[in-house]
Amino acid sequence: MKNFALTGLAGYIAPRHLKAIEDTGNRLVAAVDPHDSVGIIDSYFPKASFFTEVERFDRHLEKIRREGNGEAIDYMTICSPNHLHDAHIRLAMRVGADALCEKPLVLNPWNLDVLQELEEEYGQRVWTILQLRVHPSLIELKKKIDAEKSEKRHKIRLSYITSRGTWYHYSWKGNEEQSGGIGTNIGIHFFDMLMWLFGPAQNMELYVREKNRMGGFLELPNADVEWFLSLEPEDIPNNADDSQRTFRSINVDGDELEFSGGFTDLHTRVYEETLKGNGFGIDDARPSIELVHKLRTMPITENPKGIVHPSIQNLK
Repeated sequence: MKNFALTGLAGYIAPRHLKAIEDTGNRLVAAVDPHDSVGIIDSYFPKASFFTEVERFDRHLEKIRREGNGEAIDYMTICSPNHLHDAHIRLAMRVGADALCEKPLVLNPWNLDVLQELEEEYGQRVWTILQLRVHPSLIELKKKIDAEKSEKRHKIRLSYITSRGTWYHYSWKGNEEQSGGIGTNIGIHFFDMLMWLFGPAQNMELYVREKNRMGGFLELPNADVEWFLSLEPEDIPNNADDSQRTFRSINVDGDELEFSGGFTDLHTRVYEETLKGNGFGIDDARPSIELVHKLRTMPITENPKGIVHPSIQNLK
């Protein structure tokens, strides 16, 4: 049994990590969040220590490390806001733990270089959550692509719409300096997935960059990709369920890849692989972090073919 600590306990994604820690037969010994709406912990680890100040959390973890009574943490799960990830990763290594961090690992590519140096210095590992790589449908697609003998170029259309209300823009998620913006905050898993399937980005164009929408074109070694991200409920296709607030679509060579289901236990699967030493590290995360950083800073180009927005309209 491994001991975990967790940062960002009050956040949206923390329950998936609590479940994964429990499902893999491990335990949470301490958690921190500046907000105290963390009653969810009672369903998993009611005896875990809880702090609202990271300084006291840090002191507690150092204390139990030095006591040597079996309470010291082995892993720190990081669910805090994106701009705090690298600081909390450094905290994990200082107290002798591996870091297991939600996406994105960091906001800027150069921070990855420092973390790799710290891995060597402390003898700890930095892991991240790239859960689409363990989705059964996508694993089958990768096997099919890897088995192809021809040099076929695939035509991909990716659409991800996840409706968000007014609150979103008043939270850290709506602050680009803290979240990295829509491409980083909601798109990074999909960019990682695309490059995992079809190879690293060779060329890219950006056609739409709004507060709530982003879309463009990616040229990969084995695929041409039209992609669109949105937080706007009006972009949900008309043929979707009226109650549906999230829409995911990957169209590969004209065929829809069914992967809307199967998301429930992906974090647990990533935990299982990480605990076996087969998780996703800094080198796995680097290509998508470099890509979304470029998307935040590159100029908008003309869209003469009318792709991206029309691709969404065609789904309606």
